[in-house]
Amino acid sequence: MLLLPFLFLASCSSVSKTYNNTTRKSVNHLGKTSLRKNIAKEGKKHVGIPYRYAGKNPKTGFDCSGFTSYVFDKFNIEISPGSKYQAKTGRKIPLKRAKAGDLIFFGKGKKVTHVALVTNNTKEGIEVVHSTSSKGIMVQNISRSSYWKPKILFARDVITR
Repeated sequence: MLLLPFLFLASCSSVSKTYNNTTRKSVNHLGKTSLRKNIAKEGKKHVGIPYRYAGKNPKTGFDCSGFTSYVFDKFNIEISPGSKYQAKTGRKIPLKRAKAGDLIFFGKGKKVTHVALVTNNTKEGIEVVHSTSSKGIMVQNISRSSYWKPKILFARDVITR
């Protein structure tokens, strides 16, 4: 009998199945700008929900990637609940072009350890909503955070093709 190798996942990952690409469950008829704003708004609705390792729902709590996959699922955009796989979904974009609804990835070197959902990107910086192990779901300007700013790796657009 062949045993499948165990996959090591990033610290905030919670994966039950692997997704190679973003999958749309159905066509979303909202305009892209409206869709992005609504995704950001949905993410902000969950501020205050506690962090839970491998958490994927508002009743028990979220880890970072469980949170982002939950929010996208509300808009029929299916992405992996693991940050390692989310980091390969959609297309890479420059941080300065990140918009509401895009994902920002954090880590060290090339290893992804955290993901956040962009809610706004202005001259004041990039605002995200994310699930942190210390404060649960929160909104934060990562451009002004001495903790998060040096950990930013890249951004990805999982909405536009």
